[in-house]
Formats: sequence, C-alpha cells, structure tokens
Amino acid sequence: MSGHSTRPSKSSAGPGGFDLVVMAASAGGVTALGSVLAGLPPDFAAAIAIVQHLDPHHPSLMVEILSRRTPLKVREAQEGDRIERGQIFIAPPNRHLLINSDGTLSLSQSELVHFLRPSADLLFESAAASYRERLIGVVLTGTGRDGAFGVKAIKEMGGTVIVQEAETAEFSGMPLAARETGACDRVLRLEKIAEALVELVMSAARASSGVQAGEEAGE
Repeated sequence: MSGHSTRPSKSSAGPGGFDLVVMAASAGGVTALGSVLAGLPPDFAAAIAIVQHLDPHHPSLMVEILSRRTPLKVREAQEGDRIERGQIFIAPPNRHLLINSDGTLSLSQSELVHFLRPSADLLFESAAASYRERLIGVVLTGTGRDGAFGVKAIKEMGGTVIVQEAETAEFSGMPLAARETGACDRVLRLEKIAEALVELVMSAARASSGVQAGEEAGE
C-alpha cells in the first residue's frame, strides 16, 4: 500500500460528499451484488470497488455477469487504474485490491488474509486511509469474518458503513461479523441498499453542485 500523506483530488472522483463505495461479498455474493448494482442510476456520482471471494484457479466471469445488471461501466481492476466516478472495479481472482492515496488502484499477491485473497479488510482499510469521510463501505452475504476489521477502519476514519441485514443474506457470517463491531451506520435489507447508496451519494452530489453554482453566481 502506498503512503497516506496525500488524499485523492476531487477531480478524480465524484463532485459530492462521497467519492468511493467499497463493497465486499463471498458466498451468495454474485446475486447480491447484481441486486445492488441494478438499483444504481447511470449518473451515479461515485466510483465502486468490489471484492468478491472467487475460486483462484478459474477465470472470473464477474465482469460479464454484473455488466448485464447495471448501466455503469464494469471492469476487472488493473494495476494503476485511476478511480473515476460511474465505474465499477472488480478485484481479480487471487489478487488483493488496494486503494492508493493518489486515487489509483494497486494489485498485490501478498500473503492471504484470513485464508483469503482478495481480502475485503485490505480493500476497506486502504480505502479508509485515503478517502476518509468520503467513503462508504458495504458488506453483503458471505461466510467468515472478512470485512469486519475493515468496517472498523472506515468508521474510525469518518466514513459510512452499510451492512446487509443477516436475515436477508444467503450466508450471514460476514454481515453478522461486521455488525458485531458496532461500526455500522445502517443495517438494511438487500433490496434497500441501492436506495441508500443513491440517497447518500446523489444527495451529497446535488448539494455540492448547488453550492458550487451559488459560489460561481456570486463571483
């Protein structure tokens, strides 16, 4: 992970209060992710980075599957990609996905975390260090505890945390572990998560645009 002395410029992401959404899922995650992404509008004013636990020995079809569910551009993350609003970056199989302080992505084959690579915790922690209060973390269905340390980091750095209600998760391990940290701002049914993201990201973007327009008019 790169140093944290600088923070991504506003121009590299959205115009509002939230510039990046990081999402994590494991078992049952493809369906859950598709459900959330299907509810986001074409002008969604933030970037999205996703860790979905995948079989490291097989090519991923995540990009093709999720592209059918959303008007946003979905791509497998590559080293050095720059975060841009309206784009969805998927961690490749067997690579950790990290957010750098300059608003770019890094991939790593460093050691497994909780027997996993990619790790939601590493994605969340690196994003929290760079995006702070401009970050939203989302934990969806999955087994295990991956993401629990990460949501604590997001909350400690001023970000916002949304967790899928365990009763609506195909596998409740990850949502329950995240909720047990006490770092969750909202615990929502799966079908309500996209609505919450739109509310948070788009309302902040509209408010920011209104302020900017007012400042320009007053010049």
